[in-house]
Amino acid sequence: MVIPIQSAFAQVQQPQQVQQPVPIPEDMKPFEAPKKEPPVITPAVTPGAPPSDAVILFDGKDLTGWKSVRTGDDAKWQVKEGFMQVVAATGDIATKFEFGDCQLHIEWATPAEVRGSGQGRGNSGIFLMDRYEVQVLDSYNNKTYVHGQAGAVYKQYPPLVNASRKPGEWQTYDIIFKAPKFDDMGKVTERARITVIHNGVLIQNNVEIHGITYNDRPAYYIAHGPKGALKLQDHGNPIRYRNIWVRIL
Repeated sequence: MVIPIQSAFAQVQQPQQVQQPVPIPEDMKPFEAPKKEPPVITPAVTPGAPPSDAVILFDGKDLTGWKSVRTGDDAKWQVKEGFMQVVAATGDIATKFEFGDCQLHIEWATPAEVRGSGQGRGNSGIFLMDRYEVQVLDSYNNKTYVHGQAGAVYKQYPPLVNASRKPGEWQTYDIIFKAPKFDDMGKVTERARITVIHNGVLIQNNVEIHGITYNDRPAYYIAHGPKGALKLQDHGNPIRYRNIWVRIL
């Protein structure tokens, strides 16, 4: 028996379902435009320069506002030609100024003369709130574990891409950081989050930080206050830093 095409199509055609609109909750208020005007700031004339509401952490002249983490005395790193440079064995340094949620701009350079390999080549670190590290490393043609290369949230997240410049060339990090929150019992209620742009390239996209940076154990949280210092690491290599500023969010 031959079934007409029209009849066969009618047998397989399914009735079209009509999508029902999602009901609006009764307690939902109509949209109201915010009444508070955003503050007006003056943006920088050149890329990387601080806007008018930035706090300058290093102006290229001296280490006023920085201290030795080890002793609490004045920082002992070298300052010349507009940058600071790690002096091996003097220890980490940190800002006296403390902050939480922020936009951080920092520029750095590894030595032009390549020495060592892996983690022994141009190593330092940038610690938000003195605890949460974004790795600094010469990662230009330098193999190491992926969550330890430049731009990694150290031992937690590798960068999305390797955007490193050649040894000796200046590089930039632009970091958006949201501090963690804790309850009255010291339990973390909101983990820290971080976004990192390396040389204009997104390499960490609002990732959730697992806890305080450790080299020899998994990261975990220990309750702390809402503000902390910016710490720069002395890992024994003469890393240079310049043009460091922060906007409080």
